[in-house]
Amino acid sequence: MTVTATMEEDRLDETFAALANSTRRAILARLAQSEATVNELAAPFAMQLPAISKHIKVLEQAGLIVRSRNAQFRPCRLAPDRLAEVATWADQYRSIWDDRFDRLDQQLSRRRRNAQHAAPKGTNDR
Repeated sequence: MTVTATMEEDRLDETFAALANSTRRAILARLAQSEATVNELAAPFAMQLPAISKHIKVLEQAGLIVRSRNAQFRPCRLAPDRLAEVATWADQYRSIWDDRFDRLDQQLSRRRRNAQHAAPKGTNDR
């Protein structure tokens, strides 16, 4: 394994760890709409501002958000590049899942056909 591959895996680990928390996912969903201040991000949650700040710091360290400086405010915004890395990683498994879903669909279709042929006459008229 190369140093570059290890660094990429470490980044993915950090990203998935950040995404593992529902509060952080909700914060990302909010930032997908537009940038926001910490106070705006904290509004929907029943937790203290320092707790929200810790969540924001985890997201920032994982590269999922960036904070800029606007006078005394430090608005947060989504950093989509890291999410694109996750999508690229997940995409390598898409063909496996597509194949499995296709086989499941075929199996369900066979069962439906068999059930229709096995049903007594007059029960499919409902």
